[in-house]
This record gives sequence, C-alpha cells and structure tokens, in this order.
Amino acid sequence: MQISDGTLEKLLKKSERFSQEQIETLKTESVNSHRSLQQTAIESELIDDTALTKLFADYAAIPYIELDPKTIPYDVLTKIPERIAKQYNAILFQIDENGLQHLAMEDPDDVQALDFIQKQIGENVRTYITSHASIQAALENYRGDVNKELSEVIDIQREETEPHEENVSADEVSEDSPIAQTIDLLLEYAIRSNASDIHIEPREEFVQIRYRIDGVLKEVNRLPRNVHAALVSRIKILSNLKIDERRVPQDGRFKVKVAGKQYALRVSTLPISDGEKIVMRILDESNQAISLDKLGYWGYSLATISEAITEPHGMILVTGPTGSGKSTSLFSILSQLNRPDVNISTIEDPVEYKIPGVNQTQTNPQAGMTFAAGLRALLRQDPNIIMVGEIRDGETANLGVQAALTGHLVFSTLHTNNAATALPRLLDMDIEPFLIASTVRAIVGQRLVRRLDKTTRVPYQPTDEEKDAIIRLFNLKSNQDFRYIHELEKLAASQGIGGDAPLSTDENGIKTLYKPGASEDESGRHDGFKGRLGIYEVLNNTIPIQKLIAANGTSNQLQDQAIADGMITMQTDGLIKALRGETTIEEVLRVTKE
Repeated sequence: MQISDGTLEKLLKKSERFSQEQIETLKTESVNSHRSLQQTAIESELIDDTALTKLFADYAAIPYIELDPKTIPYDVLTKIPERIAKQYNAILFQIDENGLQHLAMEDPDDVQALDFIQKQIGENVRTYITSHASIQAALENYRGDVNKELSEVIDIQREETEPHEENVSADEVSEDSPIAQTIDLLLEYAIRSNASDIHIEPREEFVQIRYRIDGVLKEVNRLPRNVHAALVSRIKILSNLKIDERRVPQDGRFKVKVAGKQYALRVSTLPISDGEKIVMRILDESNQAISLDKLGYWGYSLATISEAITEPHGMILVTGPTGSGKSTSLFSILSQLNRPDVNISTIEDPVEYKIPGVNQTQTNPQAGMTFAAGLRALLRQDPNIIMVGEIRDGETANLGVQAALTGHLVFSTLHTNNAATALPRLLDMDIEPFLIASTVRAIVGQRLVRRLDKTTRVPYQPTDEEKDAIIRLFNLKSNQDFRYIHELEKLAASQGIGGDAPLSTDENGIKTLYKPGASEDESGRHDGFKGRLGIYEVLNNTIPIQKLIAANGTSNQLQDQAIADGMITMQTDGLIKALRGETTIEEVLRVTKE
C-alpha cells in the first residue's frame, strides 16, 4: 500500500506518538535520499509496516484485520486463484453462512483490483485492510500440506539406488535436485511448526529428523539412509562449509525467506559414529523486540528490573541454563534502551538478534577475540551501555565490574540455577565482596515454560491429593501462605496475566487449575500448548543484601533476604501463572526442579 507524503504526515501527527521534530527530521531525510516519506519512515524504523497500516485503517475508516493463516479454510482461500491473489495482494479468508465473503487486501483503495476480484468471486464482499507481512504469510497457504509434499519427495528418494557415502555428484546437490527440495521443505515445515532448532541425525538404518518445538525435541520424520551424504553436502554448500571435511566440527550460516519473512539458519556439524550430525538454529531476522511485560514480567519483578535498567551505571545479570530465554530478555531490554543519544556496544557468541543502531561484535577465539579481549576493546569505544554475552571467567567478570564502577551500565549472563547463587559465583571468580555489593543493581533468574493454548485450555477442579502435592511441592504450609498466593493472583490478574480468566484461589486454597485441551496445527501436534513464556525472579540489591554480600553470606541467606525484601521466586511466579491458566503445574515443576 502506497501512502502519499501528505497523508503520512497527517497520520504521524494524528497518532501523537511522534514529535514534530521527529517528523521534520524524517521529511528532510526523505528529500535528501529521494525516497518517499513512507519508505524513509519504515527503513529508519520510526514505525513498522503493521503499525502504519493500522494508522491508515483508522484514518480511512476501513476495518483492519490480522490474518491467521492456520484458520483460513483451503477451499475458501482458493476461490481466488493464486496468481490473482499474489498480483493484487488479496486474500479471501472467510465466508459466512449467509454467503458474505470476507476479503483482506493490502490496498483496498485499489478500485481496479477490487473490481477484478469481484468478477471472480461475486459482489457479496466485505473488504478489510491488512499489512504486507500478513498477506505474505497467508499466501503461503496456497502451498497446501508441506508434510505431504515432503513425504512424496522422500518416497522418490527411497526408491533410488544407494549412492556411495563419500562421493556425492554435483547433480545430487544442485538447486533443482530432490535433495535441495527436501531441505527446502524441511525448513518450511520447521518454520511453520514454530521450531527453534532442526536436528538431522544419521542412524544405522535411517536419517532421523527432529524439531525442537516449545523447548521439547520431537521426531517429525525419518529419511532414507542413502540420502544422508547428499543432504549434508547440500547444507554445507548453502552454509559455505568445506564439503570434503568430515572429521572435525564446522559452523556456518545461511538465509532463507518463508512467508515473506527472512530467517537466518545457524548451522553446526559434528562427526558422530554413524556419520555427520547437523543442527540448524532458526533465527527470525524480522523479529521485533517484545516488551518485558509481554515476555511475562509483572509485579515486583517488572518494577525492579524496570528501575534497575534506568540506572546510569552498574551491572545487571541474567541467569539460567542454556535455552532459558536469557538472550531474549537482554534483546528486549537493549531495544528499550536504544536511543540516538546512547552508545550501546555488545560482545556476543554468537550474535543472535540484530538490533539496528547497536554496535554488535561476535567473538572469535581463533583470532584472539574472546569475551575479555572484546570487552577491553569496547571500553575504548566510548560506550554508555555494554552487553557481554556471558561471564565465563574471572578476567571477564573483573573487567565487567571495573566498567560498572567507571560509569557504564553493564549487562551480562551467568549459568547459575537462580538469582541468589549468582552472587557467590562472582565471589568464586575472585571478585571482592565490596565491589559486588557496590556494582550489581539487579539479578534476574529465569526459565521458559510452555504456554497453554488459551482457545483450548480446560479448567478443572484438582483432587485433594493434587492439592496436597501442590502444597508440599511449593512449600505452602499454612493459610497465611494461601492468603499470600491469593493476593499475588489478584495482582497478576489486574496486570493482565491470564487474560480474563476467573480467580483460581481464595484464602482457603486452590479452587481451579488448567490443563491442555485437544488442539491440532500444521505440524500435527495435539499437545494443547502454543508458544512459551518466561517465569522469573528478580533479586534487588537492597542494603540488607549488600551487607550479606560483604559478610560472604551463603546463597540460601541471600535468597531468604531477597524474599523478605519482596522478591517472588521463579517457582511462585510459575505457580501464579499456572493458576491464571498461562501454563500447567507440571510445566513449572519440570523447568524449576534442580
């Protein structure tokens, strides 16, 4: 959709989200670069396409719709031929019982396009406006069943004679080969399934394909053993890796586009007994930063971290095991702090999230670029804010503390079980207690749990045995504890946790819990979960905590004091989210047990 410069200026002013100075700067940049105001606004990330489309919809009094490709019936979609849908960026997504047809267009003002489409489907049409990205995602539905396509390609390869493991011909890995088609379908199927990783693992009789979905590995397919060598070679070609090197691990990267979105695939190869295993991490490069409250922060945790990140200097640590969402939390925080008058520099291993306007450096140990070496270099770059991907040794820890002491705001991660154990960990790295006490502002402990699908979740009344188990597992020893949990649930409900779900507790205990209901998506799963959310604890470095650090207090003493200061533990946060129908008790216990 093309919006004239004059109309766009009106939209930006009317939204009251942008200052006159920002608008004037944008106009000057547009003139100097000979680009439209709309193109300049989007490329400078002043506003994204979706937000702009919503502003225009309100201005033009056209209903806005965000399409969900999974809810569009195939027979409805294909009433408009694919060629026409792509030409006019139009999607027919619903037909009512009375025959009213619901049509989404990127540009509903295109009278010629609308007239042409109505000749195809009839005139009983209600038109909506939607974003370009939403249209592109829905257009992928014309592909039909990706899994079925994959099965057909696999069947063709299964019938072929077995090639030599070591020698793969150029034809077998060419752009239009069955192997290339297999990889394309595996990637598309993984992205549609919201997988974070793809595991391609050679076994004695077959090649096992597994996806990590919502943090859990699941087998999705088995390929014939005879395609393994060509499969590995094709992925190596895409990733610019050495095809003939099979004895040592290699790391590479390539990009693909699916449903109008760009994804980066981080590739790792590893020799195992049955051949070479490949793991590909899927990174959505079009991802926008999610606000802290959308990540699952609320109440004391949200207030504490929000205050800590506004400090002019000091250190903020995020702790948790691999895959617990630490990078996502830091990505959200850095994006929130990212302004033209602030210099943010990072040293990461690897750079997972690209943040426009932030100076991001990747470690390279072979070239001597370690976290410590990178941090030293960053300190000479006049930074306001520094992010170190991980504190792994005393040298990096000491440099981080010194940076925090000399006027920088430093963010980093540690692999510890909870927030309180991070402080003794720094002591183990030979950091003086008084330095820790004076530099650390807050410590976040976190895990990721699978989120219940709110459209299918089922409330139920727990049995007395289940209630007793919850009391035991969450250390709820008295009515005083239940009153505390009940007050926390009321606070969580007031801040939107769990949506409009009714309260699950009263002062006498638990009345309701939630479990997954039957659901099915394109990956064929029936687990009743959809996405993940974080459970958190945020330790505030209060005066009593500082005194305990200076006195070499144990992690248990620090934990008890933090709770006395108001900290909500990860388990309690998880319990509240389970009571609010965001997740299940089993999920919370799965990720928090030590």
